[in-house]
Amino acid sequence: MTESRSRNFVQALALGLEPEWRRLPEQVRAEDADLFRQAVEEPADVLTFTYTSIGIRAGCDLLLWRLAPSLEELEEAAALVLRSGLGRWMRVVTSLVGIIQPSQYVKRPTPQEQSLFAGERSRYLVVYPFTKTAEWYLMGKDVRQGIMNEHIRLGHQYPQVRQLLANSFGLTDHDFLVAYETDDLAAWSNLVRDMRGIESRRWTAADSPIVAAVHRPLAEALAMLGAPFHPAAQRLAG
Repeated sequence: MTESRSRNFVQALALGLEPEWRRLPEQVRAEDADLFRQAVEEPADVLTFTYTSIGIRAGCDLLLWRLAPSLEELEEAAALVLRSGLGRWMRVVTSLVGIIQPSQYVKRPTPQEQSLFAGERSRYLVVYPFTKTAEWYLMGKDVRQGIMNEHIRLGHQYPQVRQLLANSFGLTDHDFLVAYETDDLAAWSNLVRDMRGIESRRWTAADSPIVAAVHRPLAEALAMLGAPFHPAAQRLAG
């Protein structure tokens, strides 16, 4: 990837596995899993981290957290996955997309507010879309900034939770895609509870579906989905 092609299109692609696949012969499942692994890893310009949500979010088994230079490359990468091996037995449960751009409310981003694609992965990822009310956008910028200052201060009280905010205006039904990464789900839940009691909550029109998932290397995720031992999976895990 050249320096001029920065990656700022983000996607949370939640996939559900048809249960019939787990009842296929072991060799078929092994081959399907290997083809799927190759499809996930193949696009050179698409950075992907894998998460599982088996039995956590109904219908959602695998979450692909992806970063790419363009919407087309996200689409092509998704198409490749869905037509390859195990992917032929998967359906898209939800797809959240956005563009990573500087926040108009955060003047000096801290490491807590940087891209979730850098550094070590935390154990848990929580993603969801949200939309503000029409009244929010009709207020003056200074009024909105004051409300958001309280929101930002509260977030900084939970340094163990990192966040990413991407704009989805005109791309999906929602205004934003937000993602939070943490090793401490109790702290994350407390943060959400505290956020319910501040002024900015008045202006939230919608903030679902919420998908919470566990970070797992692809080989481990495939094994949890029902893939048997396969040499390619062993190489990936090692």
